[in-house]
Amino acid sequence: MPSKGVKVYTYNAVQGIEIQFSVPKGGITKRDVWAFTVDQLEVDKKNLSAFDMSGKFEFWVRRDGRELTHQWLEVNTLTGALGNGTMKNMEQTPSIFVEDLVVVYGFYDAGPGHAGLPKQHQCYVNVTRNWEDWMRDVAPPGSGQASKPFNKLILPSSHDIGMNNLSTAQALLQHAGTGVIKEVIGGSLPRAFEVFNKVSDSAVNHIAPDIIRALAVTQKDTLETILKIGARYFEFRPAKIHRRFARLNAVEDTIYFQHGAIPGMSYKQLLHDVVNFLQEHRDEIVVVQHRWDGIPPDCPRATDDELRDILNDVLRDKDLRAGGVEDLKKSIKDLRNTKTRLLITKNVNQVSNYDDAASATLTGDPIVQKLTDMSHNPPRGHPILLLQCQATATNIRDVIVASVLDSDVSTSPLLATKAICDSKILPLLRGDVGRSLTREEGLVVILNDFFDGGTADTAVAISRERLR
Repeated sequence: MPSKGVKVYTYNAVQGIEIQFSVPKGGITKRDVWAFTVDQLEVDKKNLSAFDMSGKFEFWVRRDGRELTHQWLEVNTLTGALGNGTMKNMEQTPSIFVEDLVVVYGFYDAGPGHAGLPKQHQCYVNVTRNWEDWMRDVAPPGSGQASKPFNKLILPSSHDIGMNNLSTAQALLQHAGTGVIKEVIGGSLPRAFEVFNKVSDSAVNHIAPDIIRALAVTQKDTLETILKIGARYFEFRPAKIHRRFARLNAVEDTIYFQHGAIPGMSYKQLLHDVVNFLQEHRDEIVVVQHRWDGIPPDCPRATDDELRDILNDVLRDKDLRAGGVEDLKKSIKDLRNTKTRLLITKNVNQVSNYDDAASATLTGDPIVQKLTDMSHNPPRGHPILLLQCQATATNIRDVIVASVLDSDVSTSPLLATKAICDSKILPLLRGDVGRSLTREEGLVVILNDFFDGGTADTAVAISRERLR
């Protein structure tokens, strides 16, 4: 009998929560606390009526018996294709704030498993506290913890925050011809070029948004939501859009986050949302790091004057000051007292576990090995240590082709590795490997794609230990 597998990944940090998964004539209920779990379910034809080929996969989150959310999808047992449901694409899976909790979930729509990609659908569900005031909780005003240096905290971070939607890129694509798309996107992203070579010119414009989604969209929630989940560090690559795109006059010619030649969130929008959050959460502190990795020469880098003018405009009439790298060593108390709660750094001499070979993985195992090896001789003397959880399967040959051409348009190879990596790497950082690495004197940051409560909870837990 045909069937389609669904792997389910959970992390729950709240007593009294149960996460129930169901398929026809089967299911599992998870009540584990502070554990990353992985289970396998099957939507199997043998458990359906004679004339049905699709069965329902669904999950519920309950607290002390009260339903907090219920999500579902129809899954075809023969083709694996998704039918009706509430999780058909990333845009349908926003994080849910309910009571004092946040439920972060996602669904990877698996194809047939070409190029080593998963052939089982994947669903992950995290339930944690709403950590919008976590710095207040771990270092309360007036406490001994608040008197310790700010860089003792472990900051959770959403990797490539500027790529949380396609709005800027789509506005450009609607006005761009095939030649411009091939030149700009294909020229700066070799994997996109490979896909373009496999389709006709008439198909290039049609599949360009799917390629950008596969290559570059690393977050699925708004910045406001990501801040409320707990993120406090953002790397931002500020530059103007590619000059060939600029000639289209389709979007404002200002400073955007640049993922290669693909533009995302504007710098002004980033600062606006961060400052609004800090105005409402008076004990929280956010770091923004400017870097220009991988930006093509045809995307002019933002100058110091341009960045300063945007910052001053956003801060006008606000009860908030911006600081710099020198403030990372100041006490949490001093930063709060002087209202210096937005720290902006530039090209800091940071160190990271990332390397092209280890992170180009579909299993996460090379990243685990890299972190383990680093823990035996942890780096010292760097202002910032980045512990990166996300894989870059987009660097594996044929993965993009398989994702865009062989699978459903909602399939993302970045999402394909999300839950797999988290289930291995986040427990590692909570254990001895993480304790060894976080003895680094500088600020430690935990970065992740599709930012979630498990990542935030891990950073908060280590922060509590580090402030003792």
